[in-house]
Amino acid sequence: MTTTEPTAEPWGPTPDGLDQPYWDGLLAGELRLQRCTACRTWIWGPQAICGHCHSFDLEWNDVEPVGTVYSWNRSWYPYMDEYADNLPYVTVLVELAHADGRRVLGILTDDIDANPEIGDRVVGVFEQPEGATRPLLRWRRAGATAEGEQR
Repeated sequence: MTTTEPTAEPWGPTPDGLDQPYWDGLLAGELRLQRCTACRTWIWGPQAICGHCHSFDLEWNDVEPVGTVYSWNRSWYPYMDEYADNLPYVTVLVELAHADGRRVLGILTDDIDANPEIGDRVVGVFEQPEGATRPLLRWRRAGATAEGEQR
């Protein structure tokens, strides 16, 4: 069992350390998800056992952070202090193209006034919030610039 030191951020590894490889991947600029070595099923969120074949033999693999918007929501409430000056913000549920459609949540960083559409292609961007010790995976529409304009 891995233990982690508490952080000032409201995000980071869980106390049991099960998701530590995910956070280590973000520090390395990689998206890492679990995969069962027996049946090759992708797993997210982190588990101790494969829900498909019940194997305990799981590994962490790098996944290209690209996918499509499966669902989205515009939030007007700052659930974390980090968002207090950035209202509203858009959360997207992204279906990963290279992990058999596993879905991960994240903030959409480009043009929050425009509504995303289901099926929009997005790419992951690793961002280090000011004053934070851990990076976050954010999403940007494919073809969007850092300033949020479409190319």
